[in-house]
Amino acid sequence: MTQPNAALLKQGTDEEITQGLLDRAIAKARDALLQEQHPEGYWVYELEADCTIPSEYILMMHHMDEVDEILQARLANYIRARQQEDGSWPLYTGGHGDISCSVKAYYALKLAGDSPDAPHMRKARAFILAKGGAAKTNVFTRILLALYRQIPWHGVPFIPVEIMFLPRWFPFHLDKVSYWSRTVMVPLAILCSLKVAAKNPKNVHIRELFVVPPEEETDYFSHHVRTPIGKLVHALERIGLKLEPYIPTALRQRALEKALAWSLERANGEDGLGGIFPAMVNLYEAMDAMGIPPEDPRRQQARKAIQKLLVHRDHESYCQPCLSPVWDTGLATLTLQEVQRGENHAATGEALEKALDWLVSKQLRDEPGDWRVRRPHLEGGGWAFQFNNAYYPDVDDTAVVACALLQGDKPEHREAACRAARWIAGMQSKNGGYGAFDPDNTYYYLNHIPFADHGALLDPPEADVSARCVMLLNRLAGETPYFAQVRDKCLRFLWNEQEPDGSWFGRWGTNYIYGTWSVLMGIEECGIPKEDPRIRRAVAWLKSLQREDGGWGESNDSYEDRHDPTIRGRFHVSMACHTAWALLALMAAGETHSEAVRRGVDYLLRHQKENGFWRDEYFNAPGFPRVFYLKYYGYDRFFPLWALARYRNELAGRC
Repeated sequence: MTQPNAALLKQGTDEEITQGLLDRAIAKARDALLQEQHPEGYWVYELEADCTIPSEYILMMHHMDEVDEILQARLANYIRARQQEDGSWPLYTGGHGDISCSVKAYYALKLAGDSPDAPHMRKARAFILAKGGAAKTNVFTRILLALYRQIPWHGVPFIPVEIMFLPRWFPFHLDKVSYWSRTVMVPLAILCSLKVAAKNPKNVHIRELFVVPPEEETDYFSHHVRTPIGKLVHALERIGLKLEPYIPTALRQRALEKALAWSLERANGEDGLGGIFPAMVNLYEAMDAMGIPPEDPRRQQARKAIQKLLVHRDHESYCQPCLSPVWDTGLATLTLQEVQRGENHAATGEALEKALDWLVSKQLRDEPGDWRVRRPHLEGGGWAFQFNNAYYPDVDDTAVVACALLQGDKPEHREAACRAARWIAGMQSKNGGYGAFDPDNTYYYLNHIPFADHGALLDPPEADVSARCVMLLNRLAGETPYFAQVRDKCLRFLWNEQEPDGSWFGRWGTNYIYGTWSVLMGIEECGIPKEDPRIRRAVAWLKSLQREDGGWGESNDSYEDRHDPTIRGRFHVSMACHTAWALLALMAAGETHSEAVRRGVDYLLRHQKENGFWRDEYFNAPGFPRVFYLKYYGYDRFFPLWALARYRNELAGRC
């Protein structure tokens, strides 16, 4: 922290700030960011989730009887270090204890050799029992417990592998759920249909976590199956479960083979099924259950995909849910382009060209993809979130990358961006908005079925994704009237999504500050007057949330109740990424010279670290709201730099 910077900022003129403090801070952060670029041209940062995933990693090793004792000890160190005072484990730093995460963490530690009589295990057990015991965990946790023979199979939803044969007109079909749901569900259906038993070589149990012995428990569903649709589906499931023994053996075998083939077709080699940890683990275990031997190259690749997600630090290790190189590179590139707008730095120019060339090499053009089910005649042009995930290009990543490519110097940069814009235009949902991976993934009744207790089975249109699509389409609207039409329809969607207080919900970043930044940045170039009442309402909302230290912060608590405006945009501390989002949003709304922006810039200057970056201790994004949260380690690197660079450029009249 540099306290003299704060004094100069408050007493000096805008010109003094630009030439002195801003230039030094920007150069320091710019150089640090350039140092972290991979020689191939990309950036990739850690992506941390809660203790569920490292716990599942330990459970996977025992399921397969492939225990790496050294790795297990390191994972256990990580899990122990994040236990809260009440004995629980939260879904994000500082969050309330979560029973499902806590059960998995407890089981993992017991498998790793922790005595149930150890003080930390007793505290965890007391928390879990006070919450109703392991029978009250979510569906995915109970399925894991069934695989470990800790609960009977009637304690989980009926997931027959014969879902592979359902026609598209049927109320449930794989094409009607999100990409992450189907990639997790298909190999999971193999495990559930075969009633696979984890090898569990040490025969470790957790019966002490049940209020009622699990085989005597009669109420595994009432705590989340509450709607009429849910109760109806649950009743039909129970009938199906009783009829399961009468499914013809030949039909089941065909279904198992089809599910395995579907999963292997999307396995991505060493990048894994769907590029996400839960799907990778399910497929790895399903391959074993289907008789694929350890020496089979496909199984070895599946194992390597999981291992690539590990992060090792000092005496502990954890497992990431996925890798984010395209997303990180797109955002880092946009940041450095903003920096370069205010200077002519040779190293930055070289880094940008290398990054854009790498991004062009990752564009998905003619590859097969599940999105083609709804858009069979649309040419490809998207980007995945991960290094490789050909079946699942991400609309959000594609919009970010294409906006960066439009600022490139090479013809192939612009050609790739225009192709991406055509793909995005074709992926628009009927209501004008955009989901992350599929158009019109809005079968909301499916969120009521027993399997969907996490409430994240679908991928509906969201404001933050749609806003970046508007930004891209607007930049090409003057050349293509069709893009202008699509943009205008998406704009109407965005206005309809605005909350009464002026904010927007952030599906993929925490939360209303992120959503409001996304939308104000997206609509900035669309010619809407800054005096528009809807924009002024958003500005007023952001200003009302600025903290005394000049920063902004928001907890993932704001996902708990979308109808409670009193928890939106609030936290007990300021965070660099939230401050940067608020600043970028306010500047997009014409507030560069406001006191709120000056104070926000002051906050960032005072909190820059010696290494040139900023450091936020808290999670900054949801994977699934209320269920799964993330910390993107790149966010406190590039977003504050982006905000400071834009502030400098605005003052100099370069924007």
